[in-house]
Amino acid sequence: MLPNLNSVPPPPPESDPQATERQLILRQYRRLLRFAKPTLLPGDAKIIKRAFNLSMEAHKEMRRKSGEPYILHPLAVAQTGVEEIGLGPTSIIAALLHDVVEDTEYEVADIEREFGPKVARIVDGLTKISGTFEYGTSQQAENFRKMLLTLSDDVRVILIKIADRLHNMRTLDSMPRDKQLKIAAETIYLYAPLAHRLGLYSIKGELEDLHLKVTDPETYYSIYNRIRQSEATRKRLIRDFTAPIEEELNRQGFKFEIKGRPKSVSSVLKKMRKQNIPFDEVYDLFAVRLILDVVPEEEKISCWQVYSIVTDFYQPNPDRLRDWVSVPKANGYESLHTTVMSSVGQWVEVQIRSRRMDDIAEKGYAAHWKYKDTGAPAPDTGLEQWIASVRELLENNDASALEFVSDFRRNFFAEEVFVFTPKGRLVVLPGHSSVLDFAFEIHSQIGLQCLGAKVNQKLVPLSYELKNGDQIEIITSKTQKPAEDWLKFVVTAKARSKIRDFLRDERRAKTDDGRLLIEARLHALGIEPTRANLGRLLAYYQVFSLPEFYYRIAIGQIDAREIAAVLFDPTQPLPKTPLLIQPNAFDQKVQQLTGKPADDLVVSEHTPLRYSLATCCNPIPGDDVFGFESPADGIIIHRTTCPKATELLASHGNRIVKTKWTDQQELAFLGGLRIQGADRVGLVSDVTRIISTSLKVNMRSITVDSNDGLFEGRLVVYVNDTAHLDRLIHRLQRVNGVLLVERFES
Repeated sequence: MLPNLNSVPPPPPESDPQATERQLILRQYRRLLRFAKPTLLPGDAKIIKRAFNLSMEAHKEMRRKSGEPYILHPLAVAQTGVEEIGLGPTSIIAALLHDVVEDTEYEVADIEREFGPKVARIVDGLTKISGTFEYGTSQQAENFRKMLLTLSDDVRVILIKIADRLHNMRTLDSMPRDKQLKIAAETIYLYAPLAHRLGLYSIKGELEDLHLKVTDPETYYSIYNRIRQSEATRKRLIRDFTAPIEEELNRQGFKFEIKGRPKSVSSVLKKMRKQNIPFDEVYDLFAVRLILDVVPEEEKISCWQVYSIVTDFYQPNPDRLRDWVSVPKANGYESLHTTVMSSVGQWVEVQIRSRRMDDIAEKGYAAHWKYKDTGAPAPDTGLEQWIASVRELLENNDASALEFVSDFRRNFFAEEVFVFTPKGRLVVLPGHSSVLDFAFEIHSQIGLQCLGAKVNQKLVPLSYELKNGDQIEIITSKTQKPAEDWLKFVVTAKARSKIRDFLRDERRAKTDDGRLLIEARLHALGIEPTRANLGRLLAYYQVFSLPEFYYRIAIGQIDAREIAAVLFDPTQPLPKTPLLIQPNAFDQKVQQLTGKPADDLVVSEHTPLRYSLATCCNPIPGDDVFGFESPADGIIIHRTTCPKATELLASHGNRIVKTKWTDQQELAFLGGLRIQGADRVGLVSDVTRIISTSLKVNMRSITVDSNDGLFEGRLVVYVNDTAHLDRLIHRLQRVNGVLLVERFES
C-alpha cells in the first residue's frame, strides 16, 4: 500500500518549504526505482528518469486540491502500477506522463518523439478517457466505452487508469462533497468491478472500502474500528490455528508460506447485510492463506494434499468448499477454499494455492502476462477469451451508450455459471443466464430458432435460469422466431444484440408493409397520402411518427378500414397532441425558482421547486442527501446511502444537485426501525406505549415475529427528523429484553 503522503511530519518553521517538497518528491521517485529494479533492463532507468524530469517540468506550477505538488500524483500512480499490479518499465513511463498531454501544452507527438510509439499509444489512450464527465449521461457512458476499446489495443491503458483512480480515491478528502460522491459512485459502479474482473482483488477491495468511507463514513469507521480492536486476538488465533498445520507441512517436506489476513470492511458489511446479522455474528472475520512453492505440474495435487492435512486437524463445512483449482474463474483466479471449525469453536476460511496462483490473485493477469512490451496477454488464457468477448460486444452493439454500459455490467461483471452441452463441453456464462442465453452462446441461429430446452433431461421454459452443473439440450424449430418478451429474460449481450437485430429487421419489414397497406387503402378511397391527411390520422390515433403509424397498421393495432370515417368527417374531434417542451438547464431552473445556485438547493416545506422524497430510501431531515432531477417528477431527494444512489451518481452526473435540509418542524416523514430481543409477556405493549404515549410518535405499521424465545419486530413510524428518530431509538434500547434497534429502509 502506498504511504499516506499527508502523514509526512511538517518541516520546522525555519526550513524552506520548497526544499522540503523537493526532498519528498525525490524520496518517492527513489522508492519507485527501488520497487521497479527487478523488472528493469539496462538503459530503462535512464528513460524513466527522462520521463520523470519531463513530468516534473510539465507540472512544475501545478498543485492538487490538497495543496501538494502535482508531480506526487503521477509518481503514486506509477508506484501502484509497479508495486500492486506488477507492471514493467513501459507502463512506469506512461504512468509518469499520463496527465501531461491533458493538462499541459505537450502533445502526443511530443511523447512519441521522446519515448517511442508504445508509450505514446498508452498516454493517448489515457488522455481520451481522462476525468469524469458531468455534462450528461451519454457522455459518461461513452467515456467508459472508449476505455473498453483500449482493451483490444493495449490493456495497460486500463491497468494504469485503475491505478490512477485508486490514488484519486485515496486522496479524495480535499474535494468538494458533491464531487466526492460522484467520483465514489463512478468508482463502485465501474472501476471496482473492472479491477475484480482483471484479477486485481486487493485493489478492488480497497476501492470498495474507500467508496464506503466516502458515502457512509459512520458505518465504515464502526466496522473498521471493530476489526482493529480484534487484531491482537486474531493474530493469536491464527498462530494457534496454524501451528499443527505448519508442523505437519514441514514434516512432509512442503516448502510454503502462511499468511493471515482480516476481511475488508466492505466484505464484512456485505456479509452482515446479506445474512441480516450484526458484526459479532460474522463468523469468518479472517482468512488463512497457505502458499505452496511447487512446480506447475504438481500444483493441483499439492493443493489437495494440503487440503487433506488441514481437514485432518479441523472439521470442514462441506457447503463452503470452493474448487477454483480444477475450474479457474474466467479472470484466471485459481485457489482452493474451505471453511473449517477451529479448536476454539470459530470458523476460519482457509485458502490453499501455489505461489504462481497467489501472484495472479494479488496482481491479476499482469502477474503471468508475457508482456515483452507488447501489452498483449499470452494466448489461450481466460482473459484473452474475455477480451475477445468484450471486443465482440463493442463491434456488434449498436445500443445507446447507456444501454451499452448496462449490457457490459450485466455480462462481464457478474459471477459466472458453469454448464455443459449434451457432449460434456463446458460453457461459462454470466450468472442468471437463461437457456436462451445458452442457445445463443452455442450458435446465433440456434438461439433465433430456439423453441425450448431440456435441462438434466427435463423440459424447461426458455426463461429457465441456469445453475452450476446443468446439462442443456436445445430444441429448435425452423418456424420459431424471436419475440419481444425474450429480452426480458436474456442476460448476455450476444443474445440481446441478436434478438434486437432480428426484431429491428422484422419491424422495418412490417413498417414497409403498413405503408403499402395504408397507401393502397387511401388510393382505393380516392385520397392522396398527403402530409395533411397523414397528419390528421396521426393526431387522431395519438401516434407521433409515420413509421410507428405504419407499424401499428401492419400488426393490426390500427384498423385501416376506419380511416375513411376519420378523413371524411371533418367534425370528428381530434385529441390534442401533447406539447413537447425542451427542458431548461437544471441549474437555470433551480436559480430561477429558488434564487440560489444549484448546489445550494434547500429542501423545506416552503420550497417553490417541485420535489418529492424517494420511496426507495425515505430520507428524513438530518440525513445526508442529494437531489436528482427527474423530467416527470421534478427533483427527487435520495439519501446518499440509498441503494439507487450509486447508479444515479455514476450515470446521471449532470442531473445531480447537492441538497440540504432546513425547517421541517410541521412535517412528518416515514422512518423504519428493526427491533430484536428476548421475547417476554408485555414486551409489545411496552414498545407501543413508548412510541405512542411517551414520545407521541404516530405509527404506520408494526409487525412482530417470535420464535424460540426470540422476537424480531419491524416498525414504520412518522418522525420529524433524524434527531427525533434517534430519540426514539435510544428510548426503545432501554426497554427490558430489547437487544438491537436499528433503522432500515422503510
